[in-house]
Amino acid sequence: MKKLKLTNETIDNILESLLKRSPSQYTEYENIVSDIVNTVREKGDDAVFAYTKQFDKADINSSNLVVTKDEIEEAYTKVPGELVEVIRKALVNIESYHAKQRQNSWFTTEEGVLLGQKVTPLAKVGVYVPGGKAVYPSSVLMNVMPAKVAGVPEIYMCTPCDKDGKVNPSTLVAANEAGVNVIYKCGGAQAIAALAFGTESIAKVDKIVGPGNIFVALAKKAVFGYVSIDSIAGPSEILVLADETANPTYVAADLLSQAEHDELASAILVTTSKELADKVESEIERFVKILSRKDIIQKSLDNFGYLLIADSKKDAINCVNAIASEHLEIVTANPFEDMTYIKNAGAIFLGQYSSEPLGDYFAGPNHVLPTNGTARFFSPLSVDDFIKKSSIISYSKEALEAVYPDIVKFANNEQLTAHANSIKVRFENI
Repeated sequence: MKKLKLTNETIDNILESLLKRSPSQYTEYENIVSDIVNTVREKGDDAVFAYTKQFDKADINSSNLVVTKDEIEEAYTKVPGELVEVIRKALVNIESYHAKQRQNSWFTTEEGVLLGQKVTPLAKVGVYVPGGKAVYPSSVLMNVMPAKVAGVPEIYMCTPCDKDGKVNPSTLVAANEAGVNVIYKCGGAQAIAALAFGTESIAKVDKIVGPGNIFVALAKKAVFGYVSIDSIAGPSEILVLADETANPTYVAADLLSQAEHDELASAILVTTSKELADKVESEIERFVKILSRKDIIQKSLDNFGYLLIADSKKDAINCVNAIASEHLEIVTANPFEDMTYIKNAGAIFLGQYSSEPLGDYFAGPNHVLPTNGTARFFSPLSVDDFIKKSSIISYSKEALEAVYPDIVKFANNEQLTAHANSIKVRFENI
């Protein structure tokens, strides 16, 4: 982990380093993904089954592609009852939080004019759930529940299976508890293509959400436009803004909570206290030795871990806004006040007992967040991602007559005489 004095040059170098992790930088994989996507589009089920055999070593066909009711019931026997209860508690929190995001259709009327906005949920959504290095039933909840709250009637899930055709039991339990309609045993770029274009056995959806590896990310990029997507997610990242009042043990533990995701994850401390930075560094060294994913953590810290020491709080906050981290913890004497100066962050955690994993699993706000600096213009996954809005316009004859000369002038100025004519014919003999 690099310990550096914070300067403008330091920030520029860090941003350049972090951006190299973006899926958009991995152009060498794009041709492979493009071939997979195009083959699935042309050959449908046959291509999906062939790629599943090639990559996952599983014999999947139309008869065993869909997870059955019996398989879901079996999954409940393999997941500890205590975990099922935790999943249910988390679902209550997640649903309650997202319910506050619901939007309603609205209309205004005035002197023969009715204007409004009609809110409609998407008809079909596809959720991708990884099944490789780690298992993420929490991602099932976070991707499915906003869609359910939005009123999406059909939710389809794709997730890889093992060579015996089995899906991780906790993933199945989470999907069942969240209300997924159909679960398909397929993953990778082929699953994304299947959801985007549809096959004989896999439903074509309107939007695809959910995290995945580089092939999944690039497949989502390739099908964008044919369907909507949530984002092209990069590796996980955490930034902790802390002062001398912070507990170095807590800070170190929180930084490592994201470094364990994968070798490309980023963990950054920005502080005005060199003493705190030194103590955090010592605590990180102590924790790494005892954590189960220490090899992954060490590679992440070596490549994308930073302890940045700022001259002032203003400089520290400017750095936070420049990096625009996925997760931001503010562990200072006045975290609520300091939050008001933050412009760019995916999720903000305030105070020493608001550790990042609280948001990953349980609190309720969505953990699908903008990465790689995109918090400058993107927001967390929400109910808004699963609705669409239609503008409503209705004018009476009298209301249109009062303004029609203005519309005609506008249209003629743009030399669109057919536009002008469609207004004039209602009031002039043409």
